Order: sequence, then structure tokens, then C-alpha cells
Amino acid sequence: MEFEREYARAVELVERELDGCLRDEVPQRELLDAMRYSLLAGGKRIRPVLTLKFCQGLCGSMEPALDYACGVEMLHTYSLIHDDLPCMDNDDLRRGKPTCHKVYGECNAVLAGDALQAEAFRRMAASRRSAGPEANARACAILGEAAGALTGICAGQYLDMSGEGRTLTEEELTRIHLWKTAALLKAACLLGLAASPVPASPEQLAGAETYALQLGIAFQIRDDMLDQESTTQELGKPVGSDADNGKQTFAALYGLDRCRQLVEEHTRLAKEAVDGLFSNSEFLCRLAEELAGRSH
Repeated sequence: MEFEREYARAVELVERELDGCLRDEVPQRELLDAMRYSLLAGGKRIRPVLTLKFCQGLCGSMEPALDYACGVEMLHTYSLIHDDLPCMDNDDLRRGKPTCHKVYGECNAVLAGDALQAEAFRRMAASRRSAGPEANARACAILGEAAGALTGICAGQYLDMSGEGRTLTEEELTRIHLWKTAALLKAACLLGLAASPVPASPEQLAGAETYALQLGIAFQIRDDMLDQESTTQELGKPVGSDADNGKQTFAALYGLDRCRQLVEEHTRLAKEAVDGLFSNSEFLCRLAEELAGRSH
């Protein structure tokens, strides 16, 4: 129960901040509505929770990382909006609701994603909660790397799209998801450390990075399993869409039994990476376990 209370408290902080965003009465009100529609559509808020809890693990408080947590969720939401577009995965459902482009049109969805990415960086750069201007600059660099075309979301999405219809090797598939999935989880953890007025040690930085990368691969493998095992109602998005789009998945590559073993293995490595390094290592380990066993 303590884990659930801690998680709910972190989510509550983020939800309250996000709900206060983008309320301006401006001529482009519909664009802001499209941004809020996807930003406030629910979800587990895993990335902002990681940001808040890694900050708390260093300095004892989540408050310094709150703007960074909002920023990482805004960037994550932008990536989902664009991922769902007809030119990408062409999905009609996200988190149990019609996707942004189905409600507001493709043009507005593209703009909503673009604007959310910009707002993520603006909010972090202007933060007065964090450790200061140098921390804000470092945070923008961390998030920019996670979003970009070298080892970030855009790189992973490009490889994912270009791999459609091909049988990918284990190395190719892992690279895609280290960039498309794990990179933003790594950024979320490192943003929490950057926000803290108490600096992280080299061991803590390395532990956070390893935790996030192992968590990211476990998360993606579990996601691929659910795409085969679950239902649209449970997931809140179409199941089987990867196969329909000709995409290789870990489930197709390994089979479900081997995938279960791999999720356990990567989760174990994630937990080992942070064990004893932070004041709330127990929470971080429990979070890894919860994600490994999730049903949606």
C-alpha cells in the first residue's frame, strides 16, 4: 500500500500542474484544446513519476523536479500524437479515446505535437524550482538528446518505420527500442537528478542510466507481449497493430515464453543498478516490478 500511495502522490502533483497548462484565451484556442486533449488523456505518467522520484531520492523532495516532470510528459505526449498519425502507425485509439488526429484533424494534431515539444523545453528552461539556470540548461540538453535524430525518439522512429516489412535482427530491434523507448525513460531519470540541489555522484548517475535502459527494454518487451495477449479494451489502443503494419516485435522474434524470461532478466538488472544508491531505492525497485507485470 505504501508504494501505491507514493505513486499516487507523485501522479497527483503532475496532474495538477498539467491541468493548469494551456488555458489561455487566444485566437488559436483550438490548437491549445488539441494539446490539452492528448496531454490530459490519462496514462500511468511513468516518466514524470521517475523524474520526481529520482529527485526525491537525492534531496528528499519532489518539488525541484516538477517543471522537468511536466516537460518530459509533454514531450512524451508529442511523440504519441505523431506516432498515431496516418503517415506513421495510423492508429484510431490511444488510452481508450480517439487519437488526436481523429478528433482535431491531421493538421491540428501535427501542430499540437510540435507545440507540446516546444512547450516542454520552454517550461524546463524557465524553471525556478530546479537547482538553477545551469541545471535548466543541462535538463534541456538531456531531453533534446532523448528526442533527437542521433540516439533518441526520432532516430528510433525512423528505424522502426524503415524496418516495416523486414525481418529484423535482435541487434536491430534492440537498437530501435533503446532509442524509441528507453531513451526517454533515461532522460526522465537523469532529469530528476539534474533538478536536485544535492548533486548526484558518478555512481548514482551511472546507476540511474543503467536502471532506465534496462527498464526500457523490459517495458518494450512486455508491451510487445501485450500486443499479442491483451485486448483493445484492456490496452486502450488497438492490439495487433504492429503485425498489421508489418513491424517486427520482440514477441515475434523470441516467442512469448522467452519474452517472459527476458522481462524478468532486464527487470532484475534494473533493480540491481539502483539498489542501495538512493534513499528511495525500494520504491524504484518496486516500480520496475510493477511495470514488468502490468496488464495494460
